Amino acid sequence: MAKTLITCDCEGSQSIDSAALADTLGHAVTPPCSALCTRQIDRAAAALTAGDAIFCCTQESRVFTELAEELGVAPPPLLDLRDRAGWSDDPASKLPKMSALASEALLNAPLEKSLDVTSEGLCLILGTGEAAVQAAHQLKDHLAVTLLTDPSQPLPDTRAFDVIGGTLRKAKGALGHFEVTIDALRQVVPGGRGELTYTAPQDGAISHCDVILDMRGQQPPLFPAHEKREGYLRADPAHPPAVAAAVLAASHLVGTFEQPLYVRTEPLLCAHSRAGQTACTNCLDLCPTGAITPDGDHVSVDPMICAGCGACSAACPSGAISYDAPPVDFTMLRVQTLARAYLDAGGTAPRLLVHDDTFGSEMIRLSARHGRGLPADVIPMALPALAAFGHAEALAALAAGFAGVSLLLGPKSDREAIETQIALARAIGGDARVQLIDAPDPDAMSDTLYDGTLYNGTVPAPVASPVRPMGTRRQITRQAARALHPDADVLPLPAGAPYGAVVVDSDACTLCLSCVSLCPSGALGDNPDLPQLRFQEDACLQCGLCANICPEDAITLAPQLNLTGAALEQRVLHEEEPFPCVECGTLFGVKSTIDRITDKLRNHSMFADEGKLRMIQMCDDCRINAQYHSANNPLAGAERPRPRTTDDYLSKRRDH
Repeated sequence: MAKTLITCDCEGSQSIDSAALADTLGHAVTPPCSALCTRQIDRAAAALTAGDAIFCCTQESRVFTELAEELGVAPPPLLDLRDRAGWSDDPASKLPKMSALASEALLNAPLEKSLDVTSEGLCLILGTGEAAVQAAHQLKDHLAVTLLTDPSQPLPDTRAFDVIGGTLRKAKGALGHFEVTIDALRQVVPGGRGELTYTAPQDGAISHCDVILDMRGQQPPLFPAHEKREGYLRADPAHPPAVAAAVLAASHLVGTFEQPLYVRTEPLLCAHSRAGQTACTNCLDLCPTGAITPDGDHVSVDPMICAGCGACSAACPSGAISYDAPPVDFTMLRVQTLARAYLDAGGTAPRLLVHDDTFGSEMIRLSARHGRGLPADVIPMALPALAAFGHAEALAALAAGFAGVSLLLGPKSDREAIETQIALARAIGGDARVQLIDAPDPDAMSDTLYDGTLYNGTVPAPVASPVRPMGTRRQITRQAARALHPDADVLPLPAGAPYGAVVVDSDACTLCLSCVSLCPSGALGDNPDLPQLRFQEDACLQCGLCANICPEDAITLAPQLNLTGAALEQRVLHEEEPFPCVECGTLFGVKSTIDRITDKLRNHSMFADEGKLRMIQMCDDCRINAQYHSANNPLAGAERPRPRTTDDYLSKRRDH
């Protein structure tokens, strides 16, 4: 459906060529207003009434949303052309960049998936002292409050909320589903005269609550990455503003909430383990909240605990975990749309700036309003989770025509996970093409992008023939690498990379094929007709399971990216001469192995008989047959009884 872009030059502070923009987009673009949010609000009302309009202003989103409510229509989609493109000290034309940003805004974003979480307002407050008691008093009218305090402390002389004594042993869960285990639990005895007293202590008490307010001060938090655990609030009792903020936040945690489903899992693709042998642990090592746990041969993700950082998706070698808010393929589509629209509008050598939609967006806004803004060739792309932008996404951007890709780190970014992905992207795409920006302020960010220090003063040239890779993240990586290195055969990669080969020591390998039976991706295979170990490099995840379970330690890993067609075909890593059965001639086993076993058992007392030694050199069928007909056959039983006939019956009768 055709869209109409409603533009505004913001009191003449930016220049928008609406006619040229309409030509490049193929959609209607209105001549720019000067004050769409104030003097020309009637134009905004008309556009809302007509429908299918995109307002090119995000600063006054509140004004446009309230106007839509008054008119009884849906709020309009918003596009920021001013801070991300128009407000810039770069004298170059902003048309290619605006075309790219507008083209991205015209994409139909997939609906987010979520599940409902219900909180009934059961609140557990942890802490001792007056601050915890006052917090309980403030929340008692909003939540069902229980205060867990030290039994040695005086009991609050009130029954306005529940008070228990004890020691919290452990806690698990998230908003609406917390489960706590309390030792030495003591409950208040409500009857009697004088001060309130406790019951006798009991260990191992289990209780459930919806919200936890932790006011224990210097004690460690209950959960890893506790700031990302929904429903868990932590405040220093010695800091009144923090306590007030936590109490206010807790008072609102009642009702039904939507918990986004950040990731999608495919257990059959997971290479975590096989037959009890651990292989890939990338996601387990990276997850800051502990939402990912082993579950047999694969891993499982607790959607209630997952905070959506996206690091697991970027690091998963098989695609068993993929980011889904938004999906990975939509992120790839956004990248390709930005590059294609910029180049189609006459731009050359664009650079992609990837940032989160909170800190990064604010840095760009402040730089545009108070500083130099972004260069005309730098196209910003906001993501809800920066760590979800991994090496595959960066390489897809380079293959699509971007000269460089920069990731703007935020204070809450998982730097270690991002740096690992950037190192892999550099190894494949080139050191100068993918960079990190860790700027302390907006001016420093702008200066870094303007002066070219990220690229040693010279921005690398983009790929000569842009491509639009499709498929899984692994397939996209391979296609992008071939576009970036058309003359290369094999690219060396850092240790731990999810691409590579398996190297087999032929002298040590006995072709037991343990590695084949446990390979989670099917990269290792056998030949049912010959003793061979076969390998397809493109399928190898470098999980290390084959090397871990090899009884002869004959396998090592070689991280690399093979760009030739040979990586897509099976090749023989090791083969030996088959052994023919001495009875029927059927090929079975490996000749060297049979000979070695025969030599070792030749002097054994149990194989003194040449016939028994000969059985080792027989196939399964002949061995069973020889064993059955041999003397002292362990398979033989007692003589079977003769069938009873009519003559036998009649011979015992007295009248015959």
